[in-house]
Amino acid sequence: MKKPIRIGTRDSELALWQATTVQKKLEALGHTTELVSVKSTGDLNLSQPLYEMGITGIFTKTLDIAMLAGKIDVAVHSMKDVPTSLPKGMIEAAILKRASPKDILVHKGLDFLNKQGIIASGSLRRKAQWLNKYPKHTVVDLRGNVNTRMQKLQDNNWNGAIFAEAGLDRILLKPENFLVLDWMIPAPAQGAMLVVAMENDPYLRQALTSLNHKDTEICVQMERQFLKTLEGGCTAPIGALATISEKTITFTGVLFSLDGVQKMEINKTIPFLKAKDFGKHCAEEILNQGGAALMSEIKAEIGKE
Repeated sequence: MKKPIRIGTRDSELALWQATTVQKKLEALGHTTELVSVKSTGDLNLSQPLYEMGITGIFTKTLDIAMLAGKIDVAVHSMKDVPTSLPKGMIEAAILKRASPKDILVHKGLDFLNKQGIIASGSLRRKAQWLNKYPKHTVVDLRGNVNTRMQKLQDNNWNGAIFAEAGLDRILLKPENFLVLDWMIPAPAQGAMLVVAMENDPYLRQALTSLNHKDTEICVQMERQFLKTLEGGCTAPIGALATISEKTITFTGVLFSLDGVQKMEINKTIPFLKAKDFGKHCAEEILNQGGAALMSEIKAEIGKE
């Protein structure tokens, strides 16, 4: 009898929802599973902005270590949190069908939008895009899991906070007072869930293949290729979104300065068959048009923090 597949996850409500979703899908295919929860450094340190912590994959590193040590067999992540380069020996075994990639504003009323306002977000990407559109506003840092951030919004005098729509939908936490930010370009792979496994485990690789959603895989890989080529990681205001419509793919990628003043954007639609390396080509176009200098400025500014 094959041993149960040990599914590693962070212990937040959203992370457990994601891991349980994968667990149910694997068990429906006849596999035996068990959940193993692990706290990440990103969960434990809520007082320091993510980009100051100096660790790539702040929310994935602990699970990576557990997998390399043989304590878990697979790990389930929000794909936008996963570094574009996995540790040696690990592979992206399955990317589940994407939920909404959009950001939403949870607010206490919208009369502040054209006045002074305070918005909360721990994301440099969200902060830069918000300040680009609303330069008179202040953006304060907001950390913690979804539940913690929602409570902090209620406990402070902020006008609103920015969340990923998919996260709130998944744990039924989306309130009535929200605004979909159609103009905000999401993080690469936002709304997608990734299952990571060890490359040398053919049984698991085969088991997880059935969970993979090909169209989602094509889109998020293009977005992450854009991110990797710009060398963004978690330390730059970079957004990307690819969508498939019949035989074409529409791609939008953005790079902002930290204060949101500078914006570099690319929008293109290509035939489906030309998807290979397209994210990389779009990033190279931005780098050649001044993006390389802007990335250097961003890294220098973050280094001073």
